[in-house]
Amino acid sequence: MEPRWPLAWDPDHTINGEDVTMNSTIPDLGSYQTLELDLADGVLTLTVNRPEALNALSQQVVADLWKAFTAIQDSCTHDAGWPVRGVIVTGAGGKAFVAGADIREMSSMDPEAASGYGRSMHAVTLLIEKLPVPVIAAVDGFALGGGCEFALACDFIYASEAAQFGQPEVNLGLVPGFGGSVRLPQRVGLGPARELIYTGRRIDAAAALRLGLVNRVLPTREALFDAARATLGEIAGKAPAAVGLAKQSITGATGRSTAKGLEVEAEAFREAFTTEDMREGTTAFLEKRKAVFAGK
Repeated sequence: MEPRWPLAWDPDHTINGEDVTMNSTIPDLGSYQTLELDLADGVLTLTVNRPEALNALSQQVVADLWKAFTAIQDSCTHDAGWPVRGVIVTGAGGKAFVAGADIREMSSMDPEAASGYGRSMHAVTLLIEKLPVPVIAAVDGFALGGGCEFALACDFIYASEAAQFGQPEVNLGLVPGFGGSVRLPQRVGLGPARELIYTGRRIDAAAALRLGLVNRVLPTREALFDAARATLGEIAGKAPAAVGLAKQSITGATGRSTAKGLEVEAEAFREAFTTEDMREGTTAFLEKRKAVFAGK
């Protein structure tokens, strides 16, 4: 069915009327037209699978991403057993992470349809930021326009040496529509972000690393995924609620004044003291033993 825009979130966990509520004990993350999901050892790999279109973010891809990240969010609780401790986002085919928005679809959109398309991807990226588990974008190949913006919504970006980044929208008479004008300055600073957006210039992985756009550059695709899994495996050994609260605090404080940001941090710090994991972690430290976190 053709997705309708904008995609609407509601408390019953539906998307355009379709129930996406998850089983509370076994993570049924659903099936998708344009995504592949693989869960192993607490790490979920989500692959955008449109290699024939360089994994461009069509309306169907955006609808599938909304449904998938809603399902992931539902699995990230104590009641569900925290089966997902981290997410790797990538693209199929080896040529592109995500080459961008779907230009063929956009070419026939009127202003209202385009606004709904952009706002729907905004909703997806905000949902990624609200997940209580870390999300790593594993970029191999093109991450341009909407692909770069998709990666920017993730906690970290790891790249292979073959990765290319950019916001080339001005080359098409467009501007970033999936969050680039907000998140790119936050990631690399105002001046470098303006230069990249105004010129539509592409940069390679080494330049992206120098700018702080990516965290790490790995020599091959295989090394890229090994590094991402290793990082998420390390994080998975920490208290799940504490990791979620740390992410919530950083995300909530971003863009606020220092005073307002400290208020966000203070609330997260207070919340940590309500968890059993905090008591276990501090007790284990004092008893000089390894903490065993239950995710409560």
